[in-house]
Amino acid sequence: MLWTRLLAHASGTVNQELLLRNEYLAAENRILRGQIKCRLLLSEAEKATLAEIAHRLGRMVLEDVAATAKPDTILGWYRKLIADKFDGSKFRRSVGRPKVDQETERFVGRMAREDSSWGHDRIVGALANPGHGLSDQPAGNGLRRHGISPAPKRKQTVSWKKLYPLTLESNRFPSGCRRA
Repeated sequence: MLWTRLLAHASGTVNQELLLRNEYLAAENRILRGQIKCRLLLSEAEKATLAEIAHRLGRMVLEDVAATAKPDTILGWYRKLIADKFDGSKFRRSVGRPKVDQETERFVGRMAREDSSWGHDRIVGALANPGHGLSDQPAGNGLRRHGISPAPKRKQTVSWKKLYPLTLESNRFPSGCRRA
């Protein structure tokens, strides 16, 4: 039975120390509360810390201890904290198809500019070979965002400079000749 006496003595010593600490902190709170004349501004993290501890203490003990705010206010912070925790916002997704990354969209634009006869369906087919999972609708939307018209219209708007890349010097008439 020696160990039970030892346990009772150790726990009594710990309890006595905790009671003295609580008494000191309560006296310190009373002194500080008397010196503070205005309202305390707490951050959200500080409010959350106080709210969690206050919930464990309970309303009756909180009425004696609370110095920063009224017990109803602190327990209201706790209710808001729990409501924010379980609102499900972490699990919500955006509606619709996921966005195409910018690198793929730039690649689609480059392919469309390099070959004007390729439409967005053919570009999507070419992108499927290396493993890009892109549908034809997002590819067409990306082309529209970059100001590239559909394939049939791109064929019609090919400039002469692109078809016949001649420099101005080779286009000149020999000296002394006039244009008709």
